[in-house]
Amino acid sequence: MNAPLPAVAIRHVPQACIDALAARFGAQFSQAMAVREQHGRDESAFTHVPPPAGVVFAHSTADVADAVGVAAQYHVPVIPFGVGSSLEGHLLAVQGGISIDVSRMNQVLRIDEDDLTVTVQPGVTRHAVNAAVKDCGLFFPIDPGADASIGGMCATRASGTNAVRYGTMRENVLALEVVTASGEVIRTGTRAKKSSAGYDLTRLMVGSEGTLGVITEVTLKLYPLPEAVSAAVCSFPNIEAAVRTTIQIIQMGVPIARCEFLDGKTVAMVNKHAKLNLREEAMLLMEFHGSPAGVQEQAAIVQEIATDLGGQAFEWSSTPEERTKLWTARHNAYFAAVQSRPGCRAISTDTCVPISKLADCLLASVEEADATDLPYFLLGHVGDGNFHFGYLIDPDSESDRATAELLNHKLVTRALALGGTCTGEHGVGLHKMDFLRTEAGDGAVGMMRAIKVALDPHNIMNPGKIFSS
Repeated sequence: MNAPLPAVAIRHVPQACIDALAARFGAQFSQAMAVREQHGRDESAFTHVPPPAGVVFAHSTADVADAVGVAAQYHVPVIPFGVGSSLEGHLLAVQGGISIDVSRMNQVLRIDEDDLTVTVQPGVTRHAVNAAVKDCGLFFPIDPGADASIGGMCATRASGTNAVRYGTMRENVLALEVVTASGEVIRTGTRAKKSSAGYDLTRLMVGSEGTLGVITEVTLKLYPLPEAVSAAVCSFPNIEAAVRTTIQIIQMGVPIARCEFLDGKTVAMVNKHAKLNLREEAMLLMEFHGSPAGVQEQAAIVQEIATDLGGQAFEWSSTPEERTKLWTARHNAYFAAVQSRPGCRAISTDTCVPISKLADCLLASVEEADATDLPYFLLGHVGDGNFHFGYLIDPDSESDRATAELLNHKLVTRALALGGTCTGEHGVGLHKMDFLRTEAGDGAVGMMRAIKVALDPHNIMNPGKIFSS
């Protein structure tokens, strides 16, 4: 069974448009079916979606501007493509069109050590950024798990495991270069840490999911590598104890860098996948950054809080190798879960609630999921109130999909009622359009639509995402 897609017509791509792209880009433009199919799918539960009519492999801002300019001339949709790790259908050509692959725009353009900034092209991945700045004693903290491209992370306003300490992409992007729907190249923001000059176009583009322009250059904040880093694993007798521990850590103002939660089922999946022997109980995986004394103090406070709430089996990992092994296992939890049910697809949630409401939201949602026969995994960046259910469905089972969507609907409805959001980090894409209207209201969504129409009057920039048309 295919996930339901919005009922919109595929737009015809005129042969004249194809010919113009082929003439301009030569071997950088492909209509090979294998290439088109690769650029017409992502990690979402949507399947059997028609691929784009062609793929432009951009090497420069000029390439992107020229490709968009040709598409604009013929009112043909344009879908930016990075590494294909989207979970919400952002990359799917639901109205047809041309995919612009920016993965070859992968240069680190400028490192400003003294100003703690780096400027990169959009196809650079987060691992590549950190490899480039490591010798300067700096790092870029936004860590969504997958080795996503910086352009894609900007487009979805990504966050991840370090957000509780360092914030999200919203707080860490200083400036952008963007190709607009007309093919014009504009710049937003500067390398200065703040500005009061006009509308904040940088923040408008960060999180716009490719619907307002194609990002071609990004200036990011960097941070000094911490003098000391320590990671700890702590098991709990139940989910509530782990969540209550997290709430107390945050409410006491402990500057913890990472605070990740996994339930017992998910720990078992990770153990099997990564060949670990972690206790298969509710677990917090934590990391502390700072001076040696500061890290020791943070860890002692957290251990005391956890112990009071039933935490046990603290295991400390201070060497880079031990920490890397733990965090690699955590980042691969999604793949561990998917492999636990061969042939399945995951419908993933990413609600986020105020930290005081985390236990209420998460525990009620666990109870609902346990009442079904549908397998799932559960983990989250609980330090900032963000958690993920991944419902593992047979893609050919109408019953599985209906159950997963019902659970998702109940979860999001609960999160919104508690003052939270339908998406903490994955974005709206195709899957959360109805939830966006519920969360923001008709007036706010109407304002978003007005911005979209003003900046993209022919609706060619990744159409059908965020809004249904």
